[in-house]
Amino acid sequence: MRKRSGTRAALASALALAMLATACSGAGEVGESADVDLDVAPGVTDDAVVIGSHQPLTGPAAPGYLAVSQGAAAVFEYVNAQGGVNGRQIDYRVEDDKYDPSETIDVTRQLVIEDEIFAMVGGLGTPTHSGVLDYLNEEGVPDIFPSSGALAWNNTEEHPLTYGWQTDYTKEAKIQGEYIAENFPGQDVGYLYQNDDIGVDSQAGLDQYLGDEVVARQHYESEVPDLSSQMAEMENSGAEVIVCSCIPAFVALAMLEAAGMGYEPQWVVSSIGGDTATLQALLSTFTEGTDAEDVPADAFLADTIITSYMPRVEDEDDDWAQFFLAVYDEYGDGGPPTNTHVFGMTQAVMFAQVLKSAGEDLTRQSLIDALETQEWQGPGYTPFASSDGDHGGHEGVYVVQYQSGGDIEMVQEARVTDREGGPIEEVDFERLSPEDLPFHD
Repeated sequence: MRKRSGTRAALASALALAMLATACSGAGEVGESADVDLDVAPGVTDDAVVIGSHQPLTGPAAPGYLAVSQGAAAVFEYVNAQGGVNGRQIDYRVEDDKYDPSETIDVTRQLVIEDEIFAMVGGLGTPTHSGVLDYLNEEGVPDIFPSSGALAWNNTEEHPLTYGWQTDYTKEAKIQGEYIAENFPGQDVGYLYQNDDIGVDSQAGLDQYLGDEVVARQHYESEVPDLSSQMAEMENSGAEVIVCSCIPAFVALAMLEAAGMGYEPQWVVSSIGGDTATLQALLSTFTEGTDAEDVPADAFLADTIITSYMPRVEDEDDDWAQFFLAVYDEYGDGGPPTNTHVFGMTQAVMFAQVLKSAGEDLTRQSLIDALETQEWQGPGYTPFASSDGDHGGHEGVYVVQYQSGGDIEMVQEARVTDREGGPIEEVDFERLSPEDLPFHD
């Protein structure tokens, strides 16, 4: 694999088409603080509730991101087949923003003004959703579970109607840093990260546990499909462990660059890049027509350490994974199910739970009250924050290691922490069972 004639050009060509394809991390009258009227119910009739989302359905990001809305749509179809929520069918309207912030503004205004959505659910992407954050809050539209791990979603003073979903990048990176310090003592560490809030927030967490061990910090620009210089610097620095705070396209590219150099670091990949099914597809695509074409995609992923907070499609013993596979098999529309589909499915399950709790007399205020006044349990492995001034969503991650052949080994159970210098703690948390869903068949 050291011989790479034509490999980088082929990779760059493939990645240029799909480089963004898989990035993807107190109770009361909120309406008073937001200075908007929430005792309203646009999009709600006796038999339906209209919700919306902006997603990249076309363009270079669609190959990976499309799976999020496909997964959510499958769950909403399943819920509707069970009679809906409180007698109402969920009308899930997804508009294509092509992962272009200017398009996001246009389609969000369309959803709010023309479709009169009751709530925005799972709007995808940090640069895209950031551009409509103020607008949604000013218009009094509940902004539920943005699909990103940015800290901006947990700012209850400025955006009281926004409720985060992903474990934020800093909390996740803290847990990664502690894991590396405890399990790879004395080994040199390199950081590879996207040059935006993903990189900034991830380093803030990692640096709380890693100091002199860090011998390289390399960033990439999401529009530049070439990691040759970054990986050369990693190898020259002697980094034995690489923490990749990267979207999947760049995880795959980094692994291929390293393999082509004969460089074999231990990979630690964050949840935004750790969908192994998507990575295998990308690795297969990127190696077509190259010297690595005959190398199984699985070989590049062997022993990779991944952090996550959701059920995984590879886990045959997980009740939620099996539930989602069954739902997708009956109601899904798209390719084989991946963990990116599961991301959207978990969001949909949690939103449907909140909608159920909001009651038959549905208003935006009752939805917010439901979020704020309960401790939510769902498919995720960690507690979920949506009240008391904390809209951070999932509070931690577990650690798994990918084995050749597709098996996943749990190497550290879920732990939780804060963004700052607080401790990392094991968590005594009981997940909801699929059988306990209020709309389970």
